[in-house]
Amino acid sequence: MLHVDTGRTWRGGQRQLLLLAGGLRADGIEPLVVAPPASLLLHRLKAEGLASASFPMRSGMNLLAIRRLRRLLATWRPHVVHAHDPRAHALLDAALLGRRRRATFLVVTQRATSIPRRTFRTSARVARFVAISSVVRDALVAAGVTDDRITVVYPGVPAAATGPRRDWRAECDWPHTLVVAGVVGPLTEARHHAELEVLIARLPASTRDHLGLVLLGGPASGRTAVQGVRVMRAGFVHDVQQALAGLDLLLHPGDAEGLGTAVIEAMAAGVPTVAYDTGGIAEIVAHERNGLLVPPRDVAAFAVATTRLVEDAALRSTLAAGGPARARQFDAAHMIAATLAVYRDLIERSAV
Repeated sequence: MLHVDTGRTWRGGQRQLLLLAGGLRADGIEPLVVAPPASLLLHRLKAEGLASASFPMRSGMNLLAIRRLRRLLATWRPHVVHAHDPRAHALLDAALLGRRRRATFLVVTQRATSIPRRTFRTSARVARFVAISSVVRDALVAAGVTDDRITVVYPGVPAAATGPRRDWRAECDWPHTLVVAGVVGPLTEARHHAELEVLIARLPASTRDHLGLVLLGGPASGRTAVQGVRVMRAGFVHDVQQALAGLDLLLHPGDAEGLGTAVIEAMAAGVPTVAYDTGGIAEIVAHERNGLLVPPRDVAAFAVATTRLVEDAALRSTLAAGGPARARQFDAAHMIAATLAVYRDLIERSAV
């Protein structure tokens, strides 16, 4: 199996690929993962002793990257090549062009609910699309991909961590009475700072006084304040489970999420979520049972739901109790087995 991921940061897609590669090796299948130089995924692969290759992949038409992929295809001779993002899809599609020596199946993971046009300019050679939720599958179908070429494989999370939870109050020197909320999604990025300010401004003064925000993503620049609320810009964290477990609640103000593995991992740790009812989030969160859902892009409603959880410890506890059982349905072993079933189905069909 040859996997290609062109991301340089550490997000949900890279974490899923690392889990998948480790699971395949444990099942006796040797994966080779191609990633950009200095990518965080590359460092983690090397740390875990997983086979990797690295070269720049700055665009889907990078001729040098395409030539290097063609060499890897010739030497590694994979049964399946798996693109984990749109740029990897374009590169592998070009690298496979004219390849006749043996059948190599192209699998493409689609994570977003918005489908790039180039996905369909280069989709003819795709043997199977892996959609991370039913919402993503529906977007692929609406864009013209036949249902028989799509398999839904939900992302997986590892078993709940047994190590110590990160003590954000101690790290940030915040009062022990403060309610700590993690923020994931686009509002952690600098270019969305104004949107974060708008959301915080909608919170009552009493809520802002008792709230600390940890931005999990975007640039890591330490402690600051936004609209009078204490904020820690933690950046992308490696100890995801411990980082999420140290929160009192998770805020997911994103409106185009294919699924949202951070929400699943928060549930596994007993941390309730406030999120927009959009994308694949509703396939995870059951409103008033393990989290709170609000109408898409309704900032006022999001602020009201956040205030409810900040000010009502009993509600946080009730919703937290409903999370772990739901999270277990997204175990990493299920994701690995379902992905492997896709590979085997393609190979077995070709042998008939």
